[in-house]
Amino acid sequence: MKYKKNLYKIDILQKTHDVFFKSLESDIRETGHGDVTVNKKMKDYLNKFYDILGRIHNWDDLTVSEKSNIINNILDINTSSDNLIQYFDQFVMLVKNKTLNYFSKGVISIKF
Repeated sequence: MKYKKNLYKIDILQKTHDVFFKSLESDIRETGHGDVTVNKKMKDYLNKFYDILGRIHNWDDLTVSEKSNIINNILDINTSSDNLIQYFDQFVMLVKNKTLNYFSKGVISIKF
């Protein structure tokens, strides 16, 4: 039974991933770019997406300065990112305390 639940969760996550990147591709095409440009931009976006995931996969274990370095590098900023770190920490706690179905069912109002 646990195996089926994991497959269901993986299926939802995969569908969410697919819808997001298909929407992104559609948006790029709507701006008038051709196939070659769309493919190049999608490759760049996917590489950036997986780079970010690789950096934040252990977010809870990082120190504040490590989190700050990651955010500053990703956003290419040199200012304080304390507010962003606090925001992401609160978001992580919200996500951990809710089920996947909570976020995949219609419009929700998130307050944290």
